[in-house]
Amino acid sequence: MNIASAPLFRDPIHDGAADPVIVYNHAEKSWWLFYTSRPAQMPEVGVSWVHGSDIGIAESRDGGKRWLYRGTAEGLNFERGRNTYWAPEVIYHDGLYHMYVSYVRGVPDDWGWERHILHYTSKNLWDWNFESKLELSSDKVIDAAVHRMPDGTWRMWYKDEKNGSHTWAADSRDLYHWEVVGEVISDCPHEGANVFYFEGSYWMITDEWRGLGVYRSNDLKSWTKQDSRILERPGKRTDDGVIGGHADVLVSGGRAYIFYFTHPERTEENKRLNAGNQRRSSIQVANLKVENGCLCCDRDADFDFVLESEAL
Repeated sequence: MNIASAPLFRDPIHDGAADPVIVYNHAEKSWWLFYTSRPAQMPEVGVSWVHGSDIGIAESRDGGKRWLYRGTAEGLNFERGRNTYWAPEVIYHDGLYHMYVSYVRGVPDDWGWERHILHYTSKNLWDWNFESKLELSSDKVIDAAVHRMPDGTWRMWYKDEKNGSHTWAADSRDLYHWEVVGEVISDCPHEGANVFYFEGSYWMITDEWRGLGVYRSNDLKSWTKQDSRILERPGKRTDDGVIGGHADVLVSGGRAYIFYFTHPERTEENKRLNAGNQRRSSIQVANLKVENGCLCCDRDADFDFVLESEAL
């Protein structure tokens, strides 16, 4: 059994890896992990430490056992200055990679600035070409998730912070032009929606900042929330003793792996004492199962972790 490392990855430059997404690089025949590279070591000037971030890249050539930091995504700066990039979504379609990434101009030290979702394309995952700034339901939207609909069109789910911090959706026929559908998940504030197909159903997970909410669908339009959250109880592995946040799910070789991030030192005791480096964050991976119709995750359980390129 190949046991996944815990943590799976830490950013060796800023130690602020968050919001992971995993994709296979067909040109280099390796798995690539894209993530928000938060500058967690910056001086404390408001919330500037979660801004000014690049999109980091880690690579595995052995099915996920070891991960090597490769740098940051190139070509994202479509306007001048030091700007902020968060939460990439990367998909592969017809020989081209598409990235939908959250964008904030500059390096704000508070939350009151516009946020948008930008679209880029690439043939090799290194060099990115700016396509457009998407016109969505407001000027404060982040955290895109994209999945193909049963009829062959595409749907994007995203967080609209001006509309309750709920999940909204937009549809496209070509991945370039998007039309807003409206609000789709509104039971509570949340972010970081991720959508995938597993064990005969579509699933959506959302980050409720107290664990991940789980929804199930047969058509990617109507969603039913399950009673229990996942990753809401601290785990026992290294850097895993807190809630899990903003995740991506990869179905590979018939298994579903959830990649998520933690703030390992953001424990209740450290928060009370204002101690530790509560900014630093690590990326973890765990196994998902469907039991009695519910999506479950035992983050402490050993599981066979192998990323299979042929599953693509």
